[in-house]
Amino acid sequence: MVKAIRMARAGGPEVMEYVDVEVGEPGPGEVRIRQAAIGLNYIDVYFRTGAYPQEYPAGIGMEGAGTIEAVGAGVTHVKVGDRVAYASRPTGAYAEARVMPAAVLVRLPDAISFETGAAMMLQGLTVEYLFRRTFPLKGGETILFHAAAGGVGLIACQWARALGVTMIGTVGSAEKAALAKEHGCTHTINYNTENFVERVKEITGGKGVPVVYDSIGKDTFAGSLDCLSPLGLMVSYGSASGPVPPFGLNELASRGSLFITRPTLFTYSAKREDLESMAAELFRMVESGKVKIEINQRYALKDAAQAHRDLEARKTTGSTILLP
Repeated sequence: MVKAIRMARAGGPEVMEYVDVEVGEPGPGEVRIRQAAIGLNYIDVYFRTGAYPQEYPAGIGMEGAGTIEAVGAGVTHVKVGDRVAYASRPTGAYAEARVMPAAVLVRLPDAISFETGAAMMLQGLTVEYLFRRTFPLKGGETILFHAAAGGVGLIACQWARALGVTMIGTVGSAEKAALAKEHGCTHTINYNTENFVERVKEITGGKGVPVVYDSIGKDTFAGSLDCLSPLGLMVSYGSASGPVPPFGLNELASRGSLFITRPTLFTYSAKREDLESMAAELFRMVESGKVKIEINQRYALKDAAQAHRDLEARKTTGSTILLP
């Protein structure tokens, strides 16, 4: 038996229960992993609240790092004793150990710790596909990135700086603005005291930006469209403030023939070869020192409910991990 978080229903942080579960042996194509660290991400909140439906009882969590304890039939790319990390469905990462599909695991370089691996996979792979695949940045662009002091945001600040990209980042406080700038964000906008659309137009000389990366959703969507230059791309990859309300396609036409996409990491990394290349680039950026993973909060696994409360209250910065 191992300890894990399980939920009998959707709801607030209180629905997450710290219980004993039986792990069992891996089946064909599966492995059993003993987890050293677990990543906390906003997508976990979507699953917990039922915004992303699942069957109950259910596990929670999509990111972790640890050591392979056992492998099932047909597994060849990892073996017992390998250090691995992942960011993928199925949920269930909030556990001391788990059985899961081997196909979603990548081997973790020796130079990268388990804690860093657990903290960076989902957020780092997200930045990789946003910057290198959804709108491939070549350097020299000016971009708008919301929530620049969050876990994805701080990685994005550093990655943009490494690419020679001018990043405009929105934040919720002076402290978060300082943090984002420290990590490479060129311009910061405090959305609580400034109108971010006006500031973007001011910074860009009225031109707007070719791409907006928006994980906030409802509260920023219309303003984000207003920040785009003609033929610009709106990348709506999250909805922390709530789902984007329905809108007419003429909203895109009237602002200059805009494009919009709602990407997910799981589509971009669905093919094994894409997952491998995305992870390899992330690992290169981290090993080179161009991107440093900031683990600013650590919670015991049993305190997952408090971690969720702090995440939803926007009390966290950088990455957060749970420790079994």
